[in-house]
Amino acid sequence: MATPLLALPDVERLIVDSLRNRTELAAATVDNKPPTGFDGTQAVVLVSRTGGAWIDDQHLDLPLVDLEVYGPTKTAAHALMQLARAAVFQLRGTVYGGALVVDFQETDGPRWLPDYNRTSANRYRNTVQLTLRPL
Repeated sequence: MATPLLALPDVERLIVDSLRNRTELAAATVDNKPPTGFDGTQAVVLVSRTGGAWIDDQHLDLPLVDLEVYGPTKTAAHALMQLARAAVFQLRGTVYGGALVVDFQETDGPRWLPDYNRTSANRYRNTVQLTLRPL
């Protein structure tokens, strides 16, 4: 008999939905895809699972997640990154979609990353690893 594949928790949706509900991020678009007409100068937080691993014997998902944060200026993008980063740090203990956020670790702190596809863009990027336990 074949073993069914384990469906990993949707960490992108967990972060997007959590950040969308934060008052300090209300002026920004938070999603896992750019909004229509996006040119890199709007206040936007893009959330993308970029890797990670399933630890079978511990029943843990360890997703790597990138936050790409854009703003109208480099200073504004940096300030928005700080707000988004702080909100992600507060996800420990969150239950969402059948998963519990057990822990997190920042694997690459906020850094300026020019967006060569959008010449006027102001972008910072940050990578975190969450520890999720399916319920």
